[in-house]
Amino acid sequence: MASDNFVDYVKIYSRSGKGGAGSRHMRRERHIPKGGPDGGDGGRGGHVIIRGNNQMWTLLHLKFHKHIKADHGKNGSGQQRTGAEGADAYIDVPVGTIVRDSETNEVLFEINEHGEEKILRKGGKGGRGNTHFKSSTNQAPDYAQPGEDFDEGWSILELKILADVGLVGFPNAGKSTLLSVLSAAKPEIADYAFTTLRPNLGIVEYRGNRSFVMADIPGIIEGAHEGKGLGLRFLRHIERNSILLFLIPADSDDIAKEYEILINELRLYNPELLDKERLLAVSKSDMLDAELEEEIRKELPDIKTLFISSVSQKNLTELKDTIWNILQK
Repeated sequence: MASDNFVDYVKIYSRSGKGGAGSRHMRRERHIPKGGPDGGDGGRGGHVIIRGNNQMWTLLHLKFHKHIKADHGKNGSGQQRTGAEGADAYIDVPVGTIVRDSETNEVLFEINEHGEEKILRKGGKGGRGNTHFKSSTNQAPDYAQPGEDFDEGWSILELKILADVGLVGFPNAGKSTLLSVLSAAKPEIADYAFTTLRPNLGIVEYRGNRSFVMADIPGIIEGAHEGKGLGLRFLRHIERNSILLFLIPADSDDIAKEYEILINELRLYNPELLDKERLLAVSKSDMLDAELEEEIRKELPDIKTLFISSVSQKNLTELKDTIWNILQK
């Protein structure tokens, strides 16, 4: 089984704080028996705030802590003292987290920067004390506003993985093997579909102590844009990759057709994905001789293509050079 430490989807319940009530207090002192209203306002209830944290890569910390509540505001009191505000509740999430309404599935917002804060649930306003209601016709109002109620509900948090290069291909295209050879990542590798059930990130070392991040994303199948296979959970991770590296094995019946199916799934999910830089790698090409490789090349789509092998490490240095040069653009 793949590691459960990478959690990219959680459903959480959150509740903001209720606003404190305004005070109905009347000023009473020995020398001022009828001092009039001096009730202070109630304090604001605490907000529930989503905050970006670039030290986080997963939503694992929310898997077993799904109920988040902010504090209620305190009531106002005499001498026009305002009640204390309720403490805000912060939810730290990785950069690249989107927040949805659980009932409508509407995207509420996305966290794109470290330290960025968005209010998920506003705390209730504090009620106004009776001093606000004093008038020429009502010198001693004996009433004040209650605090506004809290806001509560369920939300969906989804992580769009952030990497320089995203590996795109059908199950068993060799994506996990390539990542394990190019980086220190150790994804599970086997000869059956959907070995990769969640994204794996690997840091690929390059010349001169430079590096880039590569993501092995669960394999796509035809109809993924409709949710088939791992479907939409796969496709959303592609949105935050700079380069899409399409991987198709050399023993495929029709490389050009497989490439077009992959392109079509991306187009149907989000046409803007096709604006990204693309590169095609024909994997498992150690089984090809020069003549067969040349025959296959004639049938390839019009895209920069490399014939590679993770086993023999054929053209892997050229692949890294090509990726690095594209990233520098």
